[in-house]
Amino acid sequence: MAETSKVVNGGDSQDLHSLLSSSARDFLVRNDGEQVKIDSLIGKKIGLYFSAAWCGPCQRFTPQLVEVYNELSSKVGFEIVFVSGDEDEESFGDYFSKMPWLAVPFTDTETRDRLDELFKVRGIPNLVMVDDHGKLVNENGVGVIRSYGADAYPFTPEKMKEIKEDEDRARREQTLRSVLVTPSRDFVISPDGNKVPVSELEGKTIGLLFSVASYRKCTEFTPKLVEFYTKLKENKEDFEIVLISLDDDEESFNQEFKTKPWLSLLFNDKSASKLARHFMLATVPTLVILGPDGKTRHSNVAEAIDDYGVLAYPFTPEKFEELKEIEKAKVEAQTLESLLVSGDLNYVLGKDGAKVLISDLVGKNILIYFSAHWCPPCRTFTPKLVEVYKQIKERDEAFELIFISNDRDQESFDEYYSQMPWLALPFGDSRKTSLARTFKVGGIPMLAALGPTGKTVTKEARDLVVAHGAEAYPFTEERLKEIEAKYDDMAKEWPKKVKHVLHEEHELQLTRVQVYTCDKCEEEGTIWSYHCDECDFDLHAKCALKEDTKANGDEAVKEGDSESTDGWVCDGNVCTKA
Repeated sequence: MAETSKVVNGGDSQDLHSLLSSSARDFLVRNDGEQVKIDSLIGKKIGLYFSAAWCGPCQRFTPQLVEVYNELSSKVGFEIVFVSGDEDEESFGDYFSKMPWLAVPFTDTETRDRLDELFKVRGIPNLVMVDDHGKLVNENGVGVIRSYGADAYPFTPEKMKEIKEDEDRARREQTLRSVLVTPSRDFVISPDGNKVPVSELEGKTIGLLFSVASYRKCTEFTPKLVEFYTKLKENKEDFEIVLISLDDDEESFNQEFKTKPWLSLLFNDKSASKLARHFMLATVPTLVILGPDGKTRHSNVAEAIDDYGVLAYPFTPEKFEELKEIEKAKVEAQTLESLLVSGDLNYVLGKDGAKVLISDLVGKNILIYFSAHWCPPCRTFTPKLVEVYKQIKERDEAFELIFISNDRDQESFDEYYSQMPWLALPFGDSRKTSLARTFKVGGIPMLAALGPTGKTVTKEARDLVVAHGAEAYPFTEERLKEIEAKYDDMAKEWPKKVKHVLHEEHELQLTRVQVYTCDKCEEEGTIWSYHCDECDFDLHAKCALKEDTKANGDEAVKEGDSESTDGWVCDGNVCTKA
């Protein structure tokens, strides 16, 4: 912001007229063609709205901005000027017809381009707030409107500071009423549409459920929460849940809420976004727990309910200490059979479709691979893993890998699994859920390593395979220390800096880089690179220490030569002093 402010408000500071006009124009336009003199904006706060019809995020943000504009424009001195990024006048006209504010004429490309450059617009939607002198007030108008709406007017640093102080005070002085009651509403609703006074909830433990009906993680969590809620009610616990829906479709909200046993705010309640900000919402589903005093007891217990169900209640610090001990004991007692045997499900599939008993895998080093055909990073990683699997298998028969599919249908599973040489959990197997929970799978591909006892060695085996390949096996701390020592020893005598003819602008520094592509031979490299951080340039050691041409113009060293021009011998990805 400081840099933009300097440009707009520097020694040659422009007034609003010179900011928005051109040599041939002293007016802006409305969507009905009316011309409005720029000087009529004197005394108002102005929002310069950089947007375009082709931009999806712009289309979603514009209705929210219209709502704020309609609320403010009739009460205070506030105007918006649309600066179009559209590619043709027809698109501009269609999009502008939805806007109640002013615009720089589409035909004035020079002014639109100048404003883009002046305010360093690199993405849209972008809303820049200026005063009637053209002085920058706030360059993050989109974020401010999304977070605070009309409450942020006049959008000045002083107002933003005031809002932040109010938010901090609201957290310190939080009560159930301050969270759930607004000037126009002192109730929540039940699934049958009845109003339930917030006063009836005071003194109870309350769960505030932030959710989106169409979001897969929410739909997966909801049945577990219903079970949790039902059990607490059967146990006569003084507990209630209030849904704070973040849905933008009323039909989806109604369909979802009417089948649930808990309470809710009204659909599209204006306090929903305020509460999301108040509780610093980072993900959905989130279940915030308020104690009987209305204070926040826990910021999100969704994972605890997922893992422990009613055992996690009432979510006090003491309860979480108990759960930590339970988890510790569970980890200590973990075996391959405790992970992979569930009732009659005591097997995985072999490549021929035959059932391989879990008992036959006990005592082996096992990799658990969470992956899916629809996932591009998975499809990139799987061939590398196949290569590493085969290399490890050649060295150690007491090793196996089990594929846990996140595919969406049997056909996708079959196609993807046909590329793999290892074992697999059957598609749709119920054990997948418990395994994903045990290994805290937040994204795929994910690779976990188990030792011969069935205990988890690491949940970061994917990174180790990428960095070290089969050399990382069996993925233990001891093995990683050996590898680190080997790599440190490998580079001990290499020069710390080199100059190279392919990158004469800067010296290249010997740097630890997990994975890179060599800019000379274009092959993948790992661990050590001669690297230029400023230019993102990398060379293998063998490429950096073997020059294409001698500095004094002598004959070039051929690729097959084993000795470089400065006394280094390079073999594969290792170079040593001759």
